[in-house]
Amino acid sequence: MADQYSIQEMSQMARQASFKLAATSLAKRNEALQAIADAIVKNKQQILEANAYDIAEAKDTLSAPLLSRLKLNDDKCARMVDGVLSLIELADPLGSVNYAKELADRLNLYRVACPIGVVGIIFESRPDALVQISTLCLKSGNTVLLKGGREAAHTNEILAKIIVDASVSCGLPENWCGLLHSREDVQEMLKQHDSIDLIIPRGSNEFVRYIMKNSEIPVLGHSDGLCHVYVDDPCDLKMAVKLAVDSKAQNLSVCNTAETLLVHQNIAGDFLPKAAKALADKEITLYGDEKTQGMIACLPACEEDWETEYLDAKLSIKIVASIDEAIDHINHYGSHHTDSIVSSDINHVNQFFSLVDSADVFHNCSTRFADGFLFGFGAEVGIATGKLHARGPMGMEGLCTYKYRLYGSGQTLTDLNNGQITLTHNDIQKRLP
Repeated sequence: MADQYSIQEMSQMARQASFKLAATSLAKRNEALQAIADAIVKNKQQILEANAYDIAEAKDTLSAPLLSRLKLNDDKCARMVDGVLSLIELADPLGSVNYAKELADRLNLYRVACPIGVVGIIFESRPDALVQISTLCLKSGNTVLLKGGREAAHTNEILAKIIVDASVSCGLPENWCGLLHSREDVQEMLKQHDSIDLIIPRGSNEFVRYIMKNSEIPVLGHSDGLCHVYVDDPCDLKMAVKLAVDSKAQNLSVCNTAETLLVHQNIAGDFLPKAAKALADKEITLYGDEKTQGMIACLPACEEDWETEYLDAKLSIKIVASIDEAIDHINHYGSHHTDSIVSSDINHVNQFFSLVDSADVFHNCSTRFADGFLFGFGAEVGIATGKLHARGPMGMEGLCTYKYRLYGSGQTLTDLNNGQITLTHNDIQKRLP
């Protein structure tokens, strides 16, 4: 991979492989996915041994939540396999027609889904993300260059080899998936605008901005997950406690975990003591504004807390005077990822949904549902927090673009200008000839 070829050579080989992969049948891509799932099962012990090596090297430098993100076990391996198999069940994202129009008699236009081409993806130290990303790219006909966190280097190496070997054995082009190893590799990848179609960086806003400033390649950012839960007046307080705890404590190290809890002042006196006890049971450290400090035991929150994606056992809490104040806080401090309202007032819910500027807005459910697999996408490349091309959990649809196919029968623009043909613009069946 990156140690055999230069990054320029890898990207050019991926470019050539992209044309072949785009032309493969659904049956061939599904066969390769099945082979990958089988290979992960067969080589599980080897995967876990490589991961144990990474864990041993990182245990003194990573926090407990980040170590948890890095660590693989039997359950995570099983979920990786289930994720790959779920992709097989999904319809082919390629070749679908979402626009069909008769321009004139026997001159028919179709807008048809096709792969983006070559995608470079930079992701965090979570080795199961490598499996999700690469198999999503495979199913959607995209070749991919992958750069994972250095803490997962050995695990990523064995997973990438298993995936490539299994898929190539089924007839896929050899260079459809490549693994980068260093920051220097990333810097070189950012220069390959002639062969790479899209860069997807997963990380902080600062990191995404850096990538955008240092490449001519289009960038689709997947940045911070600074998510909020707003507990409204009126609401079901028991439900609110349950959702606040799950949104924060179910998994501390993922981007759809809540980092700030906003509470309407009218219900704060009843809600906060119950929520504080439930969160304390999960060993969550609380940071509160001045009003919150007057109601529960917590550390004082500062401006930095409202701006921080903790990815740790910490939660900031603010009491607000109205839903308008909650929405203003979210739009000012949030990362446009996922925000949830707990409320019994449908008018407040609709106001929240309309005015909160985030990819995912939820009502009476945990922020942890912001996930491509749970949304029925099979898996996700990440959660896009921008507004162009893809937004929210980015599955296969987000990895596709389209091309226009025009089927004619000898028409020319001269014929149109001379009145020999007439534009009709009639809708026709969204099915290719």
